[in-house]
Amino acid sequence: MRLTPRSLWANLAKGPRKVWRRFRGSLLLRVVATTTVLGLGAVIVIGAMVSTQIRDGLVETRVDRILDETARDAASAQENVDASTAETAGDLQQLVYDLVDGLGTLGGSSRGYVLLRDPANTSGVLLSTPVTDAELVDVISPEMRAAVESGQPQSWQHVALPEDGEPGVVVGVPLTIRIAGAYELYFVYSLADEAATLGLIQRVLAFGGIALMGLLAVLTYQVTRQTVRPVRQAARVASRLAEGILSERMTVRGQDEMATLARTFNEMAESLQRQITRMEDLSRLQRRFVSDVSHELRTPLTTIRMAADVLHDAREGFPPEVARSAELLDTQIDRFETLLSDLLEISRIDAGAAQLEFDDMSVADVVRDQVEAMLPVARSLGVDLQLWVAKGSHVASIDRPRVARIVRNLLSNAIEHAQRRPVDVVVASSSRAVAVVVRDYGIGLTPQQAQRVFDRFWRADSARTRTMGGTGLGLSIAREDAQLHGGRLEAWGLPGKGASFRLQLPRTSQGLGQHPALPLVIAEIDYGAIADRVPLESDRREVAQ
Repeated sequence: MRLTPRSLWANLAKGPRKVWRRFRGSLLLRVVATTTVLGLGAVIVIGAMVSTQIRDGLVETRVDRILDETARDAASAQENVDASTAETAGDLQQLVYDLVDGLGTLGGSSRGYVLLRDPANTSGVLLSTPVTDAELVDVISPEMRAAVESGQPQSWQHVALPEDGEPGVVVGVPLTIRIAGAYELYFVYSLADEAATLGLIQRVLAFGGIALMGLLAVLTYQVTRQTVRPVRQAARVASRLAEGILSERMTVRGQDEMATLARTFNEMAESLQRQITRMEDLSRLQRRFVSDVSHELRTPLTTIRMAADVLHDAREGFPPEVARSAELLDTQIDRFETLLSDLLEISRIDAGAAQLEFDDMSVADVVRDQVEAMLPVARSLGVDLQLWVAKGSHVASIDRPRVARIVRNLLSNAIEHAQRRPVDVVVASSSRAVAVVVRDYGIGLTPQQAQRVFDRFWRADSARTRTMGGTGLGLSIAREDAQLHGGRLEAWGLPGKGASFRLQLPRTSQGLGQHPALPLVIAEIDYGAIADRVPLESDRREVAQ
């Protein structure tokens, strides 16, 4: 596969996304990570503050000792020069050598010396300026020399020593040699011991901080685990309850808050089990009652149907009011038979006795047959039915009578509420599913009504007169039929904008997939771009006449 920058970036981002999902999905991990990060930040800040305070204390103490020591040695050196009787250049040079040797004896090897001639010295006597190390001359900065030349009794500055860059301190004092004039004497001290001490302290602090962070992480993990474990157990028990295992309970240990939570959860589960068991018993009795009543009504209804047919066939010989009554009786018996048939179908579905006979056929043909059948009713109500079918194959393995019933119920509902406006029916397919959308532009539904439209015996407005009858079970049975196929039936609506129903049926054993073949809501201007308008048989007959 050819890698593109986008695909490469997507592959690189998989790891962080996986870690992030893991982080968000684990309360224990979030608590431990947050505590560790905050603790690490606190340890770093405290460690930096402690290290800074210790460093400043060490340096200040050492500098104070250095300044006291150099002040004493500089005063002693000046006294020795003033007390000397040397008059010649050679004697003065020897005096300088002896002076530096004496300072070395007093200070030991921990400090170096640099003697430089003052730039403002105009004496004709030139003396060699001894140094303990020639490289030490480079650490004397111009600023340091300027401070000494200004006549300050003692000047000092932090420097880096030339050999290994160790920290040091340079102290400069003026030195006056009679006849030879003004000179500058510099004491160079190393702070390597203080740096070593500070490094040791910092290592100890770092080790202590790491140990503290490890201990904090372990303690946080243990404490959080004790808190999260009952929550996880409650989640597992709740999941088992949701699966229908109503006997599942939490384990109660001790008398603390978690034990109280477990006892309360178990009490809730017991109450829930009692309620569900009672509701199941009532539902079972209700289904049994509906099934028994439906079957028991079959025989008398058949007798009534036969008598009503006789009266309806002979209505022309009756007085007008009796003939009208015979017609009303026939119509109401038709509705009663429809209701009884729906009740029996619901009973079979609830009992799990619904049987399906699958055949491979075109869903578009089934939809077209139902549109043709509903066309006379639609025209009688002033509704224009329009069928749109997308290019391609729309074959799926379906139970034709049930799918036809779904489409018929959707068409009947759309025509009923279209308010003399068009009803569009669209069929399209993807590789995994066939979709049928039935869209009207009439009364519409609120979002709350769209959620309840598939409930049994529910109507958006029970007081509204229905022109096509109906039992309140049609859409509920339609959704059950769709689910028996492994499909899905969805509804959308807005008041005054109409309603849209989408039926999705799988074409393969892989299910519907994540991308529907048709959107749930289609604008009127988009039908031509999605599918082609299909002329109906009745339209062609009218054109031919």
